[in-house]
Amino acid sequence: MMLESSSVLLFIVFVLLFISLLFVVLIRKNGTAALIWHEIIKEKITNFIMNQSKERRILNFVLQNAVRGDPCSVMETIDKYCSEKEWAMNVGDVKGVILDKTVEEINPKVALELGTYCGYSAVRIARLLKAGACLLTVEFNPEFAAIAKQMIEFAGVQDKVKLLEGPSEVIIPQLKKKYEVDTLDFVFVDHWKDRYAPDTILLQECSLLRKGSVLLADNIIFPGAPEFVKYIRNNPRFQCSTYPSYLEYMKVQDAMEKAVFLG
Repeated sequence: MMLESSSVLLFIVFVLLFISLLFVVLIRKNGTAALIWHEIIKEKITNFIMNQSKERRILNFVLQNAVRGDPCSVMETIDKYCSEKEWAMNVGDVKGVILDKTVEEINPKVALELGTYCGYSAVRIARLLKAGACLLTVEFNPEFAAIAKQMIEFAGVQDKVKLLEGPSEVIIPQLKKKYEVDTLDFVFVDHWKDRYAPDTILLQECSLLRKGSVLLADNIIFPGAPEFVKYIRNNPRFQCSTYPSYLEYMKVQDAMEKAVFLG
């Protein structure tokens, strides 16, 4: 009887281990499963236990481990935390190289970022801007905006970055009069995916794009922005290029879309 009970117990343990292994493999290869695990299950449990948001934990890790005034140190510290401890929706180190090359090619005087989150990409872009250039970055979530402000200041790039808090559809029409923007040289699109297409249209309606303005959109495969991709690739006013890559901190296929405004 004891032998039979032990066999049943061993079988249950084996099944649980097998299921756990399958789940780990699924998380690594399947983007939806990974986001459910990281963004819903793991994050909510950790937030409850620590009584603190993930974004606050990322900021604290940077404040404790990065070098103040060193943008690269701040970026590397965020990447370390998000690849080893908790996944987060930064552009990341892999797609970050695509972002870097695009910014360096354009050498923008006025750049716009839609979706600041914790400030990672704002720091990444701002560190490449020449003297006198400016990045305006838009964030809808007040908590994220507050954290990003601290992150940007800690990285020492606050003189090149203006953080605008509010919905993109409200702020974009205000850029010319309220923020004295003539036209934009570069736009990094990385906010709500269902706003990609409407905000691209809004940028044109507000005459914020000039001939040669460049848009770079993240996550066009995962989570995906199908309406934007369909709109931008079928619009004769844009010349598009796709850069295959991976979802930040994962081996899940993703890509970035570069669109040059032809006027």
